[in-house]
Amino acid sequence: MADHNAEQWYPTAAYLYVLHLDDLALAWEYLRRNPEYRRDWRDRQRRPEAAQRWGLRQLEDPRLDARDAHPAWFPEHPELIHLYPDVDPMPDSVAFDFWRIPGSKGLIHDGRRLLLTTRWPGCFLRLTVAPGLEQGMAYVHAVRACARPCARFRAIAAELDRLAAAADAAPLAATRCRPCPAVLLELQTLQALDATLAGASLREVAAGLFGPVAVTGGWHADGGLRSKVRRLVRRGRELMHDGYRRLAQLDGRGEGRSAQPAKRP
Repeated sequence: MADHNAEQWYPTAAYLYVLHLDDLALAWEYLRRNPEYRRDWRDRQRRPEAAQRWGLRQLEDPRLDARDAHPAWFPEHPELIHLYPDVDPMPDSVAFDFWRIPGSKGLIHDGRRLLLTTRWPGCFLRLTVAPGLEQGMAYVHAVRACARPCARFRAIAAELDRLAAAADAAPLAATRCRPCPAVLLELQTLQALDATLAGASLREVAAGLFGPVAVTGGWHADGGLRSKVRRLVRRGRELMHDGYRRLAQLDGRGEGRSAQPAKRP
């Protein structure tokens, strides 16, 4: 990222929000660090077509992290839920009520329809809102058909159940399980990537991630700590350059982070 310095990457506490991101949000975290993407953002007035190069409908500001950014991916995520007006509503149909949707909401218009992202403790949900859908109208959920729809439908149904439960009783606070190794790996990878983009050496990265004491006692040419940091840096660069596409499922194969359990470096 531009203007990297030790104050930005060194404090691990600044990366704790990464522990609660889903695959799409993580994909953005890696992409926004790409120097070429940041250059395209600066030149966006002269190169408006550059967005599709990165798998986006329009360029998003790389200075915004995943808590504030709303990238519109292209092609869109296969499990994206679409909301349309119900042309033949039942007597017990539920009316669309934007303000009952729980969580912190973000809206963008991609030129065709509204994209709605809502986030509350432990959950991200992304929806599209058809142009004809208005407040108070009966509506339907729509998802794309696929060769193996059952697993996709179950996943989407689970998300909608969580949305309904949260709308009825949004918690003031939530407890979470201890982060799993795969989630901690993303935090360490992003921190290591920021450090190297800032010009830090592998030894400095290790000191920032694991503390000076660990480096003093375990930094050897063939040591495990040195190999671990090297793999973190390599993984971060791979995800920043092209691997973020797998997280965002831009190839349509449905292979996000959950499909390939991360190994510990």
